[in-house]
Amino acid sequence: MVSIGKEITDFELEVFHKGGFHEVKLSDYRGKWVVLVFYPADFTFICPTELGELADLYPEFQKAGAEVLSVSTDTAFCHKIWHEQSSTIGKIDFPMVADPTGALCREFGTYIEGEPGALVEDAGLSRRGSFLIDPDGVLTALEIHDNSIGRNASELLRKVQAADFVRNSDGLVCPANWQPNADTLRPGADLVGKI
Repeated sequence: MVSIGKEITDFELEVFHKGGFHEVKLSDYRGKWVVLVFYPADFTFICPTELGELADLYPEFQKAGAEVLSVSTDTAFCHKIWHEQSSTIGKIDFPMVADPTGALCREFGTYIEGEPGALVEDAGLSRRGSFLIDPDGVLTALEIHDNSIGRNASELLRKVQAADFVRNSDGLVCPANWQPNADTLRPGADLVGKI
């Protein structure tokens, strides 16, 4: 399974993107931040609220040097139909990754095997997971939680911006609720000020 500070093993999967089906590799995005957003399934209730918000903020993720990839255990054909049927999902311009075997979900620790305590109908789906991979392919941040709790795309964007700032600064770090152009910190020193 993946862990913070470790390089992610390259993978290749089919995506639905820009009206067609394509094969993509993680290595295709070297030099960019990659935001992997795992979600349970197409044609569900909370997922469109998250994916719709990501679609609205996608230009901001791109400005931050990031590519967004949504991932579920649905097929690319299912992604296509959902994209055509839902006005919310129809806004998505980022690649929608198909992981019908659950291999990528297992690698990232989001796959629901049907373990004790899990609902039977959830077996074979993914938990909600967000992963931030740096331009060198190293995992920088991760969050996995129960499928009943929707995520905040603005916070995910803030994490990308903060991680990029830290990567490109000279030892500075970002305090809680940091936003671009806000005060930063130097470990062992006082507040640095706006940078």
